[in-house]
Amino acid sequence: MTHKNKSAAPLRRRTPANLSAEEFRTAGHQLVDTIAEFFESLPERPVTRAETPAEIRTILNSMLDENKLPETGKPANELLNETAELLFDHSLHNGHPRFFGYITSSATPLGALADMLAASINNNLGKWDLSPLASEIEAQSVRWIAELIGYPTNCGGIMSSGGNMANFLAFVAARKAQADWPIREHGLQGNSRQLTVYGSRETHTWIEKATDITGLGTDAIRWIDTDAEQRMCIDALEAQLDADIADGCTPFIVVGTAGNVSTGAIDPLAALADICTRRGLWFHVDGAYGAPAAALPDASDDLRALARADSVALDPHKWLYNPIEAGCTLVRDPTALAAAFSFEPSYYRLNTDETEPGPNYYAMGMQNTRGFRALKVWLNLRHIGRLGYVDMISQDIALAQRLYKIAQSHDELEAVAQHLSITNLRFVPRDLSVDKETDANYLNDLNQAILDQLQQGGEIFVSNAIIDSRYTLRACVVNFRTTNDDIDALPEIILRTGRQLDASIRPENLS
Repeated sequence: MTHKNKSAAPLRRRTPANLSAEEFRTAGHQLVDTIAEFFESLPERPVTRAETPAEIRTILNSMLDENKLPETGKPANELLNETAELLFDHSLHNGHPRFFGYITSSATPLGALADMLAASINNNLGKWDLSPLASEIEAQSVRWIAELIGYPTNCGGIMSSGGNMANFLAFVAARKAQADWPIREHGLQGNSRQLTVYGSRETHTWIEKATDITGLGTDAIRWIDTDAEQRMCIDALEAQLDADIADGCTPFIVVGTAGNVSTGAIDPLAALADICTRRGLWFHVDGAYGAPAAALPDASDDLRALARADSVALDPHKWLYNPIEAGCTLVRDPTALAAAFSFEPSYYRLNTDETEPGPNYYAMGMQNTRGFRALKVWLNLRHIGRLGYVDMISQDIALAQRLYKIAQSHDELEAVAQHLSITNLRFVPRDLSVDKETDANYLNDLNQAILDQLQQGGEIFVSNAIIDSRYTLRACVVNFRTTNDDIDALPEIILRTGRQLDASIRPENLS
């Protein structure tokens, strides 16, 4: 028999991973002060330094001994100071007021603090009893997001990493709900009919990933033509559905987009909802970018029609100004996600006696271990409120419209498209004809060169979109730091850059 030594001192464990309360307090306070100074300095910083991978690797390697894993550690405070300086000086700053590139918003300072708090508690939101309060905060966040965009609040939903995963979860739920055989057990081999998927040619590439990963294959996608405004053509959709049914296929989902990537155009969601209701198809709305604009009093009827969808995907880290990562899937049938993803392994003890069981999110999506993404979303919703979001989103749209009007009024700028908070424009030299094919090709090359120089220059950051064979500069405003002054500066920078490049690269044979 082993006897315990009652007089032995308790084990006092000191590990390099831990920090004393005082060490944590000192490092944390200093880091918060440093980040606050960074936020304040953003307008004076370059949007990006546009460094090459080799340059970045050289900077990192110079800090380490031959780029090897350190044998011994360094003080936390020293590491945080060093890393903060590196990130501030060698990042592309999407929170900069002149970042107009991809649909990545400026993230709220409160969101940064929320992520710190969430990481400190380190909840695992896979199962309710592992994170009771956090799980209920996620459920409440999902309901509030639904309420904000006008979707039924008795829906089901889950937070995800971003738009790709949010859309993917809805896609798998639709496949399970629409298949008339036990697809989870027998897979696609359980039926010889091809399941077919419908989206416009402007649908985001997540749809290709979803058909690939779920075994349908990308040939199952029916790319529907768009009109002059890049909206899905209803007649073309109806004709394709009829043709596929006649060929023995099984249409199961129609994807409408609420704010496409290129121009922010919104598909005719009301008409799509009518078609899906009449034909018994799952109607999904990819609202990763545009869905929050449904909260605006002047939102279009088509945008509001996302309320009729069987599922909606949106990204709180886009137009709800949350730090990355934060996506969200909403499903009209609150049981749809569990029907598509739930299994009950023995190592997850499920209490079936509960009258009101809490949400077990492992059963509603791909992840078992899940971080507390919802905390920043929940806190921002409480901090900003519905009216605050309406005001911020409205201002972003007004700024994009201001840019469009400036482009319309200038004889060297062509205003090409404007939807939601995205404006597409391009530089057109005064003496160049846009009717000749040679000139049109040169204009595309010139504007691509302008984009390359703008993205390298650090003054502003825009992206591109090709609209009716025209290469355009694309400015997206999802940034609460952007002002009229930033918008007014953008055309002048484009004009200056365009004139300089045109003078240096235009072929002699062009008018």
